[in-house]
Amino acid sequence: MTLCVLPDGTLAVSARPNNTTLIASDLSRVVAVYDSKDRRPFGGVAPGDAYATSISVTPSGRLLCTVAEYGVWDSASVITNVVGVADGALTASSKPAIEALTSLDPEPARHTDIDLHAHVTYKGAPVSPANRPRPALTELVADEDRLSGWRYSHLGRPVPLADDLFVVPAYAKTFRAGSRGQPFVFALINDEGQMTGRLDGMHAWRDSPFTGLCYNLAADPHRGHAFHLNRYGLYAWNRAGALRAKLDTATKAFKPLTHFTLTTCTPAGDLLLIHNKQHLILRVPVPEDLTELPSAVEEALRGYARQRTALKKQWAPVNWHWTEASAPVHRL
Repeated sequence: MTLCVLPDGTLAVSARPNNTTLIASDLSRVVAVYDSKDRRPFGGVAPGDAYATSISVTPSGRLLCTVAEYGVWDSASVITNVVGVADGALTASSKPAIEALTSLDPEPARHTDIDLHAHVTYKGAPVSPANRPRPALTELVADEDRLSGWRYSHLGRPVPLADDLFVVPAYAKTFRAGSRGQPFVFALINDEGQMTGRLDGMHAWRDSPFTGLCYNLAADPHRGHAFHLNRYGLYAWNRAGALRAKLDTATKAFKPLTHFTLTTCTPAGDLLLIHNKQHLILRVPVPEDLTELPSAVEEALRGYARQRTALKKQWAPVNWHWTEASAPVHRL
């Protein structure tokens, strides 16, 4: 499930397969529900009103979306496969078309006419096995995995690096016994669907996001910064995809980062990290020069420790759950 704030302040909550719920900015009511009603493989497909599996917003208000399709990797499930961009307002009465930019599986084997989405288009027609952007992302990077190719790979949530440039993460097959060392790519895709580069500087084994399944990316499209946090470090890139900072969690100063999950960047470009057990949010001010990020993160972690201690005395959390009987609760 993903969350974003649309340009008009409405909250958009999206989940697979292509279900999007719009919530008023004051959390008072549900504005609209786009439900695909696709319950496969647990049930049949019924006529629904689908939209997207995830949505992110660019600085000018474009919607960067992912869309799930049936039959991906010859599966009987609905799996996230297409990345596209929509121009226009998403409201209760307006559902802008998503123009496909790239996909993982270039030819979903089980995809039929019943699985077409009129609002997901390529060159003016609905995306179908015969009408979709090629080469697919997996075709562009196929030579990077000599053993199994990119079959059964999966998409992470794309993030905008600019109005016309996006970071699209793709991860090769995940194994139950552990996948460290499996290939992955953070591809730079422009709004014409071309792969112009990638976020460089990570090693498939030493920097593997598969450890702990750390798949999140965040970006500040106003300054052209991209970020990733996993068990081995916090990484920061510029718009060209060059690695400008790596904060190694093997060092004492940055070891606490292993307890956090990266969520997003604020409009001001600060990083928001959530502690996995203590249920607190850490805001990290990001300097314009990314080479100065290590000192900013060190200071933020020191401040977190001090403020957490003060909050613990004030609120007396139980098992790190912060509650107050008089606190207002919104129920939808």
